[in-house]
Amino acid sequence: MTDAPHLLYQVTDAVARIAINREAQRNALSPKAIRLFHEHLDAAESDTSVRCVLLRGAGTRAFCTGADLGSAIKADGDALPTARSYARLLHRIYTFPKPTVAMVQGYCLAGGMGLMLACDMVLADEKSRFGTPEVNVGLFPMMIGALIFRNVPRKQAMEMILTGRMIEAQEALSMGLVTAVHPTEALPGETMALLSLLAGKSPIGLRLGKEAFAAVENFPFDTAVDSLAEALTRVINTQDAAEGLKAFMEKRAPEFTGT
Repeated sequence: MTDAPHLLYQVTDAVARIAINREAQRNALSPKAIRLFHEHLDAAESDTSVRCVLLRGAGTRAFCTGADLGSAIKADGDALPTARSYARLLHRIYTFPKPTVAMVQGYCLAGGMGLMLACDMVLADEKSRFGTPEVNVGLFPMMIGALIFRNVPRKQAMEMILTGRMIEAQEALSMGLVTAVHPTEALPGETMALLSLLAGKSPIGLRLGKEAFAAVENFPFDTAVDSLAEALTRVINTQDAAEGLKAFMEKRAPEFTGT
């Protein structure tokens, strides 16, 4: 395991595990943690043994409670470099070519919501709590708003943003903030089962599919379906697609190579 002060990175069983390692600070994001996130995602993308990525926080008290306000703003008061680095991180996760899963335990607040929402899937325990409390200290959840409105209907999103109230796990599920909620003791096992399932899929098929979906997200319908038809031909022409179809006909598990 690579042990950095603010982030941990480990690859096992085809899964790159990234953990915010600031339990005493409720896994608040420092500028250093954001830089390490970029480095570790680069490593996970280039490592052909990695099939999917897990994001989590150290311990069980918090997934991430947002920016470490004490270190995020420089002495001269210029917060823009850190804000831009965090914005790039959200885009990096949102468009990452391999499946991303967040496992949420405890509090997931402010910038932590951005990390979670940028992932493809989110599994949370029944005791987790979510929120955008920025308004309580005179701030506003700016960059993560781009992700909130891609997951939650506007009225519900604005109520959460403008009041800053805490949201319990089951309400987060009903709003579309998370994929599933599990009992606390079952969450690690359910998360590992999902990651194992994802790791067994075709890497190139998933990458081409994710890239295609990201590219057409804001296209008009006609343009989107035409673009996706072209993307389908690229997937069909991969060796993994040929192997998958052959395995289906032979009633066996496919052996995907990522080509």
